[in-house]
Amino acid sequence: MTRAFVALGGNLGDTRAALRKALDALDALPHTRLVAHSRFYRTPPWGLREQPPFLNAVAALETALGPHALLDALLGIERAAGRVRDGERWGPRTLDLDLLHVDGVVLEDQRLTLPHPRIAERAFVLLPLAELAPDLELPGQGRVEALLAAVDHAGCVVEP
Repeated sequence: MTRAFVALGGNLGDTRAALRKALDALDALPHTRLVAHSRFYRTPPWGLREQPPFLNAVAALETALGPHALLDALLGIERAAGRVRDGERWGPRTLDLDLLHVDGVVLEDQRLTLPHPRIAERAFVLLPLAELAPDLELPGQGRVEALLAAVDHAGCVVEP
């Protein structure tokens, strides 16, 4: 079993329910168990600013799935939640699942880059990830706690 971290987010519909359902779906994946998840954070939109705020979290998994099989499973969970990938980046969505990091894996191919190449830019990922693994060293990027200290996380608030 390998530890993996997945970012969850969305800003359309009942986002809280969608994230909870996604956490259940992650825990139900074959050869995988949900070890922990962060609190939910209400965050301003990133990229396209003219859209509703997002709800974000991070899940820690123990899995025997390889990175590409895990990615395929994440895409399946998104589709089941009504996510349509139409090529628009950073737009509104019912559910977004991003594979952030898999312990011991550095990978870059046409489908997947690990660790996720934009973690260090995104407070909406770093805040919940730091709850679970502040000392995690992301190859080529640095330690999560230090990365979080270097980004502006104004406007990101814990959801009650």
